[in-house]
Amino acid sequence: QKTINLVGPSTLADPWRRHILDSAQLLPYLSHPHFPENGPVADLGAGAGFPGIVLSILGVPDLTLIESDSRKATFMREAIRITEAPAKVLNKRVEAVTDSFSIIVSRALAPLDKLLILARPILSSPGFCVFPKGEGADRELTVAAERWRFDSVETFTSLTDPDGTILRLTHPHLREPSLA
Repeated sequence: QKTINLVGPSTLADPWRRHILDSAQLLPYLSHPHFPENGPVADLGAGAGFPGIVLSILGVPDLTLIESDSRKATFMREAIRITEAPAKVLNKRVEAVTDSFSIIVSRALAPLDKLLILARPILSSPGFCVFPKGEGADRELTVAAERWRFDSVETFTSLTDPDGTILRLTHPHLREPSLA
């Protein structure tokens, strides 16, 4: 933590709730009634491996953690080795990734509009995103809806933060420019 700054210093007092449970609570939302067979999952800006490594340990198959910081990628590879989690690490910027994923998760990487810009090129169709957000989730969703359309938007209450929301967004795509 001191060398790489894996997580925010304010979260170290309660790591089980702030990181492990916060990651694990996403598991039920990786199953979608309209997607009976989930394909590969990507964790964008995986950092310390939250939520990706936790989800992999809980049984999510075919999970790739994408992280541009080589020190964090090395840390995650070691955590995966020690826990025997069936995940892999891709040490690249998201913008350089050419693989495609059915499900994209990301925790504490960027505001929703920016997350969608990063996620859309590598999200397969059909596909969906699961993003835990804090108290500003409604505002972020309003801003994103100005540029993005979704087949569906679902919100779920966070188990770890009474002001938090988990967003499940199906098939995000940019709105067509207005001719007006």
